[in-house]
Amino acid sequence: MLESMYQRDAAANGRFLIAVRSTGIFCLPSCPARKPLAGNVTFYATPGEAMNAGFRACRRCRPEHFYRGYDPDLAELEGLLELVRTEPSAFRSVQDLAARSGSGVTRLNQLFRHYLQATPANYMTMLRVRAARALLADMPASEAGFSAGFDSGSAFNENFRRLTGMSPGAYRRLGSKRSFELHLPDDFLPEYPRQMLARDPDSVTERVAGLTLIKAFSNDGRAARLELMPRGNRLRCEMLSREPVDPLLMRAAHEIAVRTLGLASDPLPFRRHVERHPELAPLIAGRPTMRIPQSADAFEGVAWAVIGQQINLRFAYILRHSLIELCGLQAGDGFIAHPDSARVAALDYTDLTRRKFSRQKAAYLIDFARLIASGEFALQGLQALPAIQAEKKLREVRGIGPWSANYIMLRALGFADCVPIGDTGLVTALELYFQLDHRPNAVETHALMQKFAPHRSLATYHLWRSLGDIPGP
Repeated sequence: MLESMYQRDAAANGRFLIAVRSTGIFCLPSCPARKPLAGNVTFYATPGEAMNAGFRACRRCRPEHFYRGYDPDLAELEGLLELVRTEPSAFRSVQDLAARSGSGVTRLNQLFRHYLQATPANYMTMLRVRAARALLADMPASEAGFSAGFDSGSAFNENFRRLTGMSPGAYRRLGSKRSFELHLPDDFLPEYPRQMLARDPDSVTERVAGLTLIKAFSNDGRAARLELMPRGNRLRCEMLSREPVDPLLMRAAHEIAVRTLGLASDPLPFRRHVERHPELAPLIAGRPTMRIPQSADAFEGVAWAVIGQQINLRFAYILRHSLIELCGLQAGDGFIAHPDSARVAALDYTDLTRRKFSRQKAAYLIDFARLIASGEFALQGLQALPAIQAEKKLREVRGIGPWSANYIMLRALGFADCVPIGDTGLVTALELYFQLDHRPNAVETHALMQKFAPHRSLATYHLWRSLGDIPGP
């Protein structure tokens, strides 16, 4: 307990409280206040026990709020986000947001960084682009940008293209033909998504042929193959399928291309962060603009996280093949699209246990798929939630622990500051990178990764890459 206290281990919050006899105050283990001498500390299990012993709650970490499940800062932020989502055009700048919240810009930045793992400006831009993509189905680009909250056409075009690789007009025309083109950043490193898709040589859902990336996918019961062919700073994307072309299918193909390449992420803030710290800068040597390739869709990332729990990579590939061959959709040319949640939800546990799944793993995967397919668990909606809430909702699902939740948030949902504590590859990379004489435990892993906050997702990916290998498909 003392070690967790001195490390300010947030994972220990809820397990015990620290009461300091010299001050008469009790705190959470993660409290940012200066830590007391060990001889002055008494531990309690609940706020009631500490108060009955004569201690009062710390005003910095508010342990009584934590134990009641109430976070006033989060409640304030949630109210503000609801206003932004319902009336995006009312908030043209971060200053508008700060004025409505009653907080200064500095405090607003702190709230957004802590809970949303993004700056207010970046988060609002993401929401606006997401809203504009939906609006473009029914209105011209200029109207969609204004309705989504952009204050000028140039800002709309620039930000839309940065996050989607296309102009708003080109996105609106998706579905008129079987191909489209993405503009790649000048500093884009294509070898990393290529290596990711080439990891499993026996894969039936993704493949690399020379410079071309091929990914099978399904949408609304239809299967297709998407070919991604780089041409300088552009990427030609072509859908191969007997299915008729329509905007819904082509927008799904576009989303997969953007996720596979990691285009919506920005490596520059992490690069600036590590370059300010000489001991961290070597981590990005040779790959300063690497992005995190996302799973093709969120459920595919969930399935991998459940399948990959506590087994080696090769066996995880075998189980993944079995699942895809069992209930994926044929996409032609030997490809099979990864099944969606509805197709996995329709399985019986024995369908998987007969294919080398443990009974427990089969239950975890099928039960989670049923929650998603029924609408009881809004997987896509997690992306817009504060990270603390997204992790909480994931961990409420049976079979999803801290590693699985953070892996899903990192690879399937695009959160920027996640650490899959307990990941074997991450532990090995930290041991080697920091030249430790032992393998770091969970508390030490958390403390070492804190050096990279608020960019720990990308730091995790760089650490995996430092081993010359990337866990996961």
